[in-house]
Amino acid sequence: MTRRKLEIHTTPISGVLLVETHLYQDERGIFYRGFCDRELDDILSGKKIRQVNLSITHRAGAIRGLHFQYPPHAEMKMIRCLQGRVWDVVVDLRKGSPTFLRWYGVELSAENKLMIVVPEGFAHGFQVLEAGSELLYLTTAHYEPKSEGGIRYSDPKLNIPWLLKVTDVSDRDSSHPFLSKDFRGFVL
Repeated sequence: MTRRKLEIHTTPISGVLLVETHLYQDERGIFYRGFCDRELDDILSGKKIRQVNLSITHRAGAIRGLHFQYPPHAEMKMIRCLQGRVWDVVVDLRKGSPTFLRWYGVELSAENKLMIVVPEGFAHGFQVLEAGSELLYLTTAHYEPKSEGGIRYSDPKLNIPWLLKVTDVSDRDSSHPFLSKDFRGFVL
């Protein structure tokens, strides 16, 4: 029997998972497996990684998000922090979900080496807790500019408690709409 190098943990929101990485350490340093399609096969359910993206954010307190792609271009994201620390937040936008419009937040860091799995139908964003933080994204769909969407990071309906004073937000992210009172979610 092969020992798993990636351990999968559930969260309070169905479909959102945390992947714990097992480290191999010796006098030379550290080795760890960041991704394995065999070990994550149940999560991927036949989907393939289509893009790998890297985000580097310079200032602590900066927020990126909350972003998503509309169906039929909705994407699963697997996100890992390679350097620094971030407060990573996902919001359930799935129509009929028992956790519709609930959010889940977790600290991702170079130190804890956790990876969050964000299913299709979720908005994603993060706040940088340490300057120079780098995130690696593995996505199951190609970026489609005409399918991109967003929700304002400060939406009172979500009431996300960002951990630091907000220092930077792009013009695009600042202009994302608040959720309308008749928003019912996405059918995937």
